[in-house]
Amino acid sequence: MVVFVKRNFLDMSEFSGKEVEKLIAKSIEVKKKPKKYYKALQGKTLAMLFQKTSTRTRMSFEAGMTQLGGHAIFLDWRATNFTLGSLSDEMKSMSRFCDAIMFRAYKNEDIVEAAKAATVPLINGLDNLFHPCQALADLMAIKEKAKKFKGTRLAFVGDGNNVCNSLIIGCAKVGMQISVATPKGLEPYSKAVEEGKESGTLSLYNDPKKAVEGADFVYTDTWISMGEENLKEQKMKQFAGYTVDKGLLGKALFMHCLPAHRGFEVTDEVLDSGQSIVFDQAENRMHAQKALLLELLKPNRKIK
Repeated sequence: MVVFVKRNFLDMSEFSGKEVEKLIAKSIEVKKKPKKYYKALQGKTLAMLFQKTSTRTRMSFEAGMTQLGGHAIFLDWRATNFTLGSLSDEMKSMSRFCDAIMFRAYKNEDIVEAAKAATVPLINGLDNLFHPCQALADLMAIKEKAKKFKGTRLAFVGDGNNVCNSLIIGCAKVGMQISVATPKGLEPYSKAVEEGKESGTLSLYNDPKKAVEGADFVYTDTWISMGEENLKEQKMKQFAGYTVDKGLLGKALFMHCLPAHRGFEVTDEVLDSGQSIVFDQAENRMHAQKALLLELLKPNRKIK
């Protein structure tokens, strides 16, 4: 008997390297042949719950679900009874109305609790520790440009934040080298570092110039994440010398998850240059998430 087995996408660690590569290959196929999948999720509903504001996450999931023949429901946390009831109870109720849930949260603890309570697949749309959907789209963009993962090097320059953590785990999964440069005290999350070190794909620095040596792609992100506005003055001092300009970028392709703070983590000259692939990354959010939804909602997974 064919039985649907619930599977989540919380930080990419629960997927094998082979599975991640298959997801990326599927993403590229979905991008090339969108009409083939126009009815793939007909009659399916995705609930999208947002504690944090969003542009790309909301639009890419909503447009993606529509293009797969399904429906997406936007829920602003502040306009729901999540503000009154328990997270667990509300997730159990929400699961009765939809086929999958995407949750964009402030705290990883909320994502973990929600995934335990939900009876349908739960996708982490971002939390303070991880941003796996972004990393999946980024790996897709790298594969499109470089055609391979092994032998390709990504350099991340900036804060050891959720995007950085997910990129480290993603690179570990596909066997791609990643060099990370952060100011002292702002290193990536220990779980991500552990996974990167175990796979032999991660190098850590406190000097951006060392991190970008031999890089095919240079990636940066905002220095002040949502909810850290009170740390702006302190962080601006810590990130002196971390701005990605033409000198630091060299011949590499430039990546950023957006929104970008021009003149801070990146210069206009770099962001607007022919070496910038930031809008390819943004578009790929939709294609990668379509592939992810197709995987999580496929009906032919059997209990072993």
